[in-house]
Amino acid sequence: MVNLVMDYDNEKKAIDDTKAGVKGLVDAGIVEIPKIFIRPAHELAEELNMPKSTLQIPVIDLTGIEVEDRRKKIADEIREACEKWGFFQLINHGVPSSVLDGMIDVTHKFHEQDIEVKKEYYSNDQTRRVRYESNLDTFKVKGRSASWKDTLYIRGLVSGHIEPEEIPPVCRKTSLEYINHVIKLEEILLGLLSESLGLKPDHLKAVECDNRQALACHYAPACPQPELTLGTPKHTDVSFLTILLQDRHGGLQVLCDNQWADVTPIEHGLVVNIGDLLQILSNDKFVSSIHRVLAKNIGPRISVACFFQGDSTSHKMFGPIKELVSEENPPLYKEFLIADYVSSFFTKPLDKTSLDLFRL
Repeated sequence: MVNLVMDYDNEKKAIDDTKAGVKGLVDAGIVEIPKIFIRPAHELAEELNMPKSTLQIPVIDLTGIEVEDRRKKIADEIREACEKWGFFQLINHGVPSSVLDGMIDVTHKFHEQDIEVKKEYYSNDQTRRVRYESNLDTFKVKGRSASWKDTLYIRGLVSGHIEPEEIPPVCRKTSLEYINHVIKLEEILLGLLSESLGLKPDHLKAVECDNRQALACHYAPACPQPELTLGTPKHTDVSFLTILLQDRHGGLQVLCDNQWADVTPIEHGLVVNIGDLLQILSNDKFVSSIHRVLAKNIGPRISVACFFQGDSTSHKMFGPIKELVSEENPPLYKEFLIADYVSSFFTKPLDKTSLDLFRL
């Protein structure tokens, strides 16, 4: 075990020192991936026996949302999707296709710009608002392999008050435009999610689900041994809600009925998923589903995730919404601070989810 840790640390340091990320490995012409990216043997063995689902997550069309009957139908569709899948795809969502294409383009440009420009943003310091890294630390303490991707993180964004100067110039204008559109969409979704829970349309907004956002702009180059690694290991999101833009390469999968289901990209569509915090607020009416991203031998795969996380510095306590609990439906979770929940995610045992740790 000591030797494994030393190997990990040595490989990690070698990659970190280049500040070129996973892309740097591919540019160097590697034909075998470093050991830190290789999944544990038991995971690779399990993969061989895991059935593949042919099911697809629901696709929801927001056309006509301003018409009362149509809005009720959309809210019902969202409720069904959130109860069974915790995932759905959105079309006709109001975010212009030019903004979506632009966000994919500038993510590509950031990661493919000259390393001398890019490396000033390279950091494993999670307190930095804007940084790029290779996700080498993310799951080390959990005994998992590193992820085959590089990521530009833009964290600590506040609704209606986004500070632009720290964002890299190559993607500053477009990313701010994208974030503003996604925030407006999320406000619409919070209303629909509230109604689908039988609450007033402004309920989830009033709970302060959306006053902090984080953007993760992922770049996954073609992998020479995609069967041995993952673009992102299986996990649930430590958020209230996540809105994902993905390019045509796909790779995202959701676990449903113990089978991996592909989330096939829809041109100019957006993927929405319920995070752990909203599962708790809904008292398990909605599910925060396990998902992952495959590595591929084609690429680069570009995706942009916007996490609506709430304020981790707040002293506000969160727990199941009072209107959703009763003697017949008692609360399933204890109350907590967001900071405590986030901390638990990075320190929990391998065989537990953060949800398990907060269950009553």
